[in-house]
Amino acid sequence: MAPAGLPAVPSLRALLQVCRNPGLSLISGVLVTLPVFLQAPWVRLAPFSAALFTVPLLGLALALSQHPNPRASRAGELLVGFCGSWLAGSLFWGWCRLHPVWHLPIEAFALPLALTGLQSRWKFACGFYLGSLLGTAATDAAIAGTGLMPSWPQILNAGSTEAPLLLQAAAQQVLAPQSLVLVVLCAAVLVQACRWLWGLGEVGRITSAALATTLAVDALFLLASLGAPSLSGLI
Repeated sequence: MAPAGLPAVPSLRALLQVCRNPGLSLISGVLVTLPVFLQAPWVRLAPFSAALFTVPLLGLALALSQHPNPRASRAGELLVGFCGSWLAGSLFWGWCRLHPVWHLPIEAFALPLALTGLQSRWKFACGFYLGSLLGTAATDAAIAGTGLMPSWPQILNAGSTEAPLLLQAAAQQVLAPQSLVLVVLCAAVLVQACRWLWGLGEVGRITSAALATTLAVDALFLLASLGAPSLSGLI
């Protein structure tokens, strides 16, 4: 039974049903992981081509959005939102990665469109983009709150031998009592936000899935930074 004022958390049976019949919420979660495994190494090697990839990706998204099959059409609309996140990530990590103060402003370049589009036919795109952006904002806030923001450019500007050591030291700093309390509180707030969003219909579930997957990816990133920094995707 969910606490008063909060929608019930999806049951295990409901989650298994989602996995058997992939819906937009599952697709949303999968798309959030792509920048970690595909975009990050691509941007490091060839940022211009990674950013340019937005064009054919958007073309595919728009073509799918016109598909007569409703499921394909909705998936195309969702992919439009992913294009916004992909372009922003390519621009920041390709040319501005040493300046963390620019991270959130660049990621939020389409925020006005996303907010106004929630009531349009592009509501699925807007829901995904906003969920991804909210996760990014929460991550940056946690980094700033734990005092790790100055380490960001140091790690990215370090050599191949020094960077893993710096990243591991930064991850260990997160485990300090004060920092750990802040991170746990932030995670708890995000979990409650995901629960609330999940009860707002399909757009809310898309946003919730993007936000929840961001939280999971952050946790995996922390574990990788502690145990195998070179596999974190950052360096």
